[in-house]
Amino acid sequence: MVNMTTTTALLTDHYELTMLRAALADGTAHHQAVFEAFARRLPDGRRYGVVAGLGRVVEAIRDLRFDAEQVAWLLDTGVVDRRTADFLAGYRFTGSIDAYREGEIYFPHSPVLTVSGTFAECVVLETLILSILNHDTAIASAAARMVSAARGRTLLEMGSRRTHEQAAVAAARAAYLVGFDATSNLQAGFRYGVPTRGTAAHAFTLGHTDEPAAFASQVAALGTGTTLLVDTYDTAQGIRHAVAAAGPELGAVRIDSGDLADEARRARALLDELGATTTRIAVTSDLDEHSIAELADAPVDTYGAGTRLVGGSGHPTAGMVYKLVAVADEAGPLAPLRPVAKKAASKGSVGGRKVAYRALDHDGYATQEVVVVRHLPGAPEAGLGRALQVAVVRGGHVVHEPTLDEIRAHHRGAKAELTALDLSLAPGAPRLVADPTPLSHLIGATA
Repeated sequence: MVNMTTTTALLTDHYELTMLRAALADGTAHHQAVFEAFARRLPDGRRYGVVAGLGRVVEAIRDLRFDAEQVAWLLDTGVVDRRTADFLAGYRFTGSIDAYREGEIYFPHSPVLTVSGTFAECVVLETLILSILNHDTAIASAAARMVSAARGRTLLEMGSRRTHEQAAVAAARAAYLVGFDATSNLQAGFRYGVPTRGTAAHAFTLGHTDEPAAFASQVAALGTGTTLLVDTYDTAQGIRHAVAAAGPELGAVRIDSGDLADEARRARALLDELGATTTRIAVTSDLDEHSIAELADAPVDTYGAGTRLVGGSGHPTAGMVYKLVAVADEAGPLAPLRPVAKKAASKGSVGGRKVAYRALDHDGYATQEVVVVRHLPGAPEAGLGRALQVAVVRGGHVVHEPTLDEIRAHHRGAKAELTALDLSLAPGAPRLVADPTPLSHLIGATA
């Protein structure tokens, strides 16, 4: 019988544990190490990215345990030997994590997340960290562009039926962090406290003898403030039926087909003619930041985004990688760390631990992503800008657990540092790129 239970321990790639096996055999496993997660480039045409998923990363690491059944399976299949199995049976992350806050803006080579500890306990985390960061960051980066395009109008995340059931929950959280107002996903509401909304689909209307009967039923159950889906048959007739059922106090109508700008204008005129001047108009139907921007002059109050937000075409991967940047040549917590870096063409990295700052001009706009290479974390260097990283985990214990409201507030502040050029939806290269610089090269800076 196949065990279908999913745990964070085995949400990893085979080679993480074969590396661990070899490192335990030669002793490297017990050497101190520093790994960093970063993106070499942003998706084509993107000018900035938004960090998301840190809270889920911390939760996954905190709960990471290899149970007896998992360890036995790894032994039986030959993935690990007995020494590795014994290590995994007692695995606990006891190291440290520093990271950009969730909701923070990032650019190519920004040191988004830094993991410190023994080589063994850090290498095990690679796939888990990247799978969460890459997914949530991609969603948040796409959602942030939609928020800009919406210009303050209400945005609802509605992608649950277009992606994996657990990815839907994570997507709802990521979209909310960057300014979406609510989600249709109840698990996201239950687990993370994201506000939820929803009323009815076309099936509800089709399930009744006619549209007036369906609308009367919905209003009787949910009140006149509900949203009625008016395009099952004929949109104009649907609006008339909606106002007849709820009266001029009808909360909203939703349109899910046709030329949305034209349909919204016709709907506004008809609603006003029927006396429903306060009834809002919501539109859905494969919206992305570009189609939302095209609706800027239409009388739309609410946008519902799903397919283009959670689907692969709507959020190209964030492209985060997890690279070893420093390692000790002997065991022990005080052994000196040696910077290491990959040199392959187009996939190179910069060795050494990085610390990042965002330089701002007198008007508060970002002018430079300053990345300092230094041996150990410490107090921020004066004059380099706003410190971007915070301590997240120390000695295996979580020390940074902001609320969703705090993350949303931080994102608003970070996004306000971007210029109009940065926020443009037109394809373009990022204005800022992190350029790692040895601390000794910064005039007046001290370690």
